Amino acid sequence: MPGRVVTDTSDFFSIDYGDELKIGKKRFRIIGHAKEKRFGVEDPKFWVKRVIDLDTNQSKIVKLVFYEKFVTNLGGVKINCFRNPDKEGKIIKLVKNHPYFMQGEEYRDEKLNNIRVLDVVRGHDFYEYLEGLEMDYQTYYHTKLSNILKHLVKAFEAIRFLHIHGFRHGDIRNDHLIIQNETGNYVWIDFDYDYEAPENPFGLDLFGMGNILLYSIGKGFHVIYDIERNPDVYGDLVTRLKQSDMSILDKSRVMNLRKVYPSIPKKLNDILMHFSRATDIYYESAEEIIEDINRCLYLCFDEF
Repeated sequence: MPGRVVTDTSDFFSIDYGDELKIGKKRFRIIGHAKEKRFGVEDPKFWVKRVIDLDTNQSKIVKLVFYEKFVTNLGGVKINCFRNPDKEGKIIKLVKNHPYFMQGEEYRDEKLNNIRVLDVVRGHDFYEYLEGLEMDYQTYYHTKLSNILKHLVKAFEAIRFLHIHGFRHGDIRNDHLIIQNETGNYVWIDFDYDYEAPENPFGLDLFGMGNILLYSIGKGFHVIYDIERNPDVYGDLVTRLKQSDMSILDKSRVMNLRKVYPSIPKKLNDILMHFSRATDIYYESAEEIIEDINRCLYLCFDEF
């Protein structure tokens, strides 16, 4: 049975497999819904459709308007977060042909709903990539980490580009950074989240960058739950941890990695400690983080 022709995307739940999405002269066949894997569970994102462009027969991702609000906590300060499809549309125009951002086009349906048609970024996300590296930490540090940090510098420079133009990514996470198969570039996806942060308008982005650095330098996250249950791996670490060793964003996550791996150079660990409960000096810009990583790339990989 043929699907419907849809020209008004307001009710995105009703748009299903086989329907044809018509936006002006553009036509797309719906072939499924996107899914996002969080904490081992795949959640369907019904406002994000997998489609075929009927003019080119290429696979695309279509993001429809979905408004969502929630509150997060940053060092005891509550921050209002929300989805902003118009912001994402503006960023897509800004980053056209930029090698470190997903690419696409912005359209409006007959009700003027914002529709973003996106190229598929093929590759593994950063979380999956690191999870798949089966080697001990010493081998990882000597053979992988410096190259990973060089790629992250390029990705963070792309975030700086957004900030210079007055935009925030809004949801910087390990699974929103794709290692592109074709180029090896670390490519950012999903910029529709925004937030209210008058003290530092880019603060959440910077803490997202800090989490990615923590994940990369530590070859994964090290959390209290795992530390308590794996003394064969962590020894007596749980008895040596203090509140000041932990993340501002997640009190169960160890930010002071020198307590996990004492051989990590202090200069490298000091970057992470800017995001810990011990700090009273925070990064104010992406540029500051990039400078410190570059300094460590120059100094730290002969110190191990």
